[in-house]
Amino acid sequence: MFLPSTRKKARELLVQALYQESVSGAEASVVEAEFSANNNMNKVDTEFFKELLYGIIGKLDEVDVAYEEYLDRKSSNLDLISRVILRIGSYELCFRIDIPYKVAINESVNLAKKFGPTDSYKYINGILDMVALKKRAIEINNMKRSK
Repeated sequence: MFLPSTRKKARELLVQALYQESVSGAEASVVEAEFSANNNMNKVDTEFFKELLYGIIGKLDEVDVAYEEYLDRKSSNLDLISRVILRIGSYELCFRIDIPYKVAINESVNLAKKFGPTDSYKYINGILDMVALKKRAIEINNMKRSK
């Protein structure tokens, strides 16, 4: 069983790890080793961190396609932090259906507030809302019916 705080910390480190991977071009295993050596991983859901690190890098085309159709610009024109956060949120929405869509979006918004440019969280929220409508339509419709 995981604690929400350990997943939050994993996501925060993941932003930094994916940023580093994007800038350096290092293999995921090298980035993982550096983050394990340089950070106190005791309060981190390390399995979650590893799954998302390798999953996002391994399925990058699928992850990027999930959000790119909703952008008002090319993804290459986004700042790198926003792109990394959109990748985390999109990965969770597409491949981690055990995580409620509202949690995936909210966690990404919080990452944008902490690491992203001013007000980027609003943009990320809007994009991930649209990804959720497409990828989690059944979950969203079931929540509407249960109210």
